[in-house]
Amino acid sequence: MSDLNDPRVLFAAERTLLAWNRTSLGLIAFGFVVERAGLLLKVVAPSHSSPGSDILTFWLGLAFMAVGVFTAAFSSRQYLSVLRTLKPAEFPQGYAPRWGLLVNGLVSLLGAILMVMLYVGRA
Repeated sequence: MSDLNDPRVLFAAERTLLAWNRTSLGLIAFGFVVERAGLLLKVVAPSHSSPGSDILTFWLGLAFMAVGVFTAAFSSRQYLSVLRTLKPAEFPQGYAPRWGLLVNGLVSLLGAILMVMLYVGRA
């Protein structure tokens, strides 16, 4: 629990949440690129691609995406637990601190949907 009664505590927590948001977006995007790299190599240089490389890149890409989805969800949970410890004096009047949670939740949900779409499209 914060005893500072200062809105900067809230803003610091929000900046941390947004940093984790960028990290999770980067992991999801990198996972998508890795997942598609096997297909790209198969098209660009079919003689140089090994038979299992597309399967390896598929699962490796999905693993990176899963880490990104988990990161977005877990950082939202952490931010919510910080919000619960703050006093009303630490919230600026009219400020909506839960928008970051909404954005992180959407990133997590959309990343999970993308993973499912890639998995179903693979089958």
